[in-house]
Amino acid sequence: MRRDDTKEEPAAFRRVVLKNASPYHYLKVRLVLEDESTRLSAVELKQFIVSGLNSLYGEVGAALTFDLLKYDEDTLTALLRVYSKGLVKLWSSMTLLGFYQKQSCAFRVLQVSPFLLALTGNSRELKLD
Repeated sequence: MRRDDTKEEPAAFRRVVLKNASPYHYLKVRLVLEDESTRLSAVELKQFIVSGLNSLYGEVGAALTFDLLKYDEDTLTALLRVYSKGLVKLWSSMTLLGFYQKQSCAFRVLQVSPFLLALTGNSRELKLD
């Protein structure tokens, strides 16, 4: 009790749990083609992914918003950003893409994270002195 005889309110405890507080997920993917000399532009790659969304989820799936943040045409490696709610749809549609211009292909998901900074390095490739 305080000096002025008023009662103190007990401290309120409030637990806050945030499940996936990030609105986006970032994917680092590589397209592996049967003919390694084939090259795609960034526009062709994005259209290829959209066609996979369309074939698996229809027009509504093809309207899924994702961004191609970075693309290396030599290695066919891309950095994608998608709303967290659409991650499973994007990932599953890329998994089922098996042919590009009548040649076998596959998307390899190299890294996934809700934080862009986490994709700047790969602990599997880390070399310690």
